Amino acid sequence: MENFTELPLHLLRSQSLQGSSDRLLQPLWDHLLINHLPLISSPFFPVLLAFSSYFLFSLPFATLDILGSKVPFFHRYKIQPDRRPTPAAMSRSFLKAVFNHLVFVLPAVAVCTFFIPLPVLPQAAPTTYEVLVDGLAVLLLFDTQYYIWHVVHHKHLQLYRWVHAVHHEYVAPFSWSTEQLSIPELMTVGFWSNLDPVLLKCHPFTTWCVTVFSIWMSVEDHIGYDLPWALNRLVPLGLLGGAPAHDMHHQKPSCNFAPFFSHWDRVLGTVGLLKVNGKKL
Repeated sequence: MENFTELPLHLLRSQSLQGSSDRLLQPLWDHLLINHLPLISSPFFPVLLAFSSYFLFSLPFATLDILGSKVPFFHRYKIQPDRRPTPAAMSRSFLKAVFNHLVFVLPAVAVCTFFIPLPVLPQAAPTTYEVLVDGLAVLLLFDTQYYIWHVVHHKHLQLYRWVHAVHHEYVAPFSWSTEQLSIPELMTVGFWSNLDPVLLKCHPFTTWCVTVFSIWMSVEDHIGYDLPWALNRLVPLGLLGGAPAHDMHHQKPSCNFAPFFSHWDRVLGTVGLLKVNGKKL
């Protein structure tokens, strides 16, 4: 298969359109290849996609935290209404995320480009089925990896202090604190996020969709609001932990170790239920 990054634009346009199929996502994939090839073929594109998603998803909830009780419609869903993040705390968390990416993530990506060849972008788009099934597989694999890592770091006192304690600075999490991570934790999460789609042979488009969706789920875990339209409320049978589960983890770090799903906490007996005014959430 030819590398799209080495083809002239007119040949790229011709081959891409000739390779079009009846797949639902093919027109979008063709558009990306033809009009945004330098961007999506850049090794820094996944970093840009992840960080911009974190910023855009966190911003509305940061605004709610600043407004507080001035927006009672949303404030009534605040899990810990007496604990409100200060602008200084939010700024520190966000600036730490910026610092980590500028000083560690981007240089790490630059170094890797010298040893790992750029992936070849395929002509064909994935089917919708492939995006959903492969994307779910990546999320389930990451959920398992992080659950094990998370339990180990909470059980081992020195590991917790050196690696994971940074993320537990706040008992009441908020959106910007999603990426308040130590460098070892950030690099571990980044390693899995890049390796898992490769192991499962995911299409690049699927990988990007998983990136955006997992960032949304991570931010939603940390917003500190039990919103009735959140994913953990929309997905049946309590399959997702969401903000109530992760908020409980920050209050009681001996439970709710899984980042997204709830099955490992249930199976291994580490599930914890959050109570507000005597009501289980």
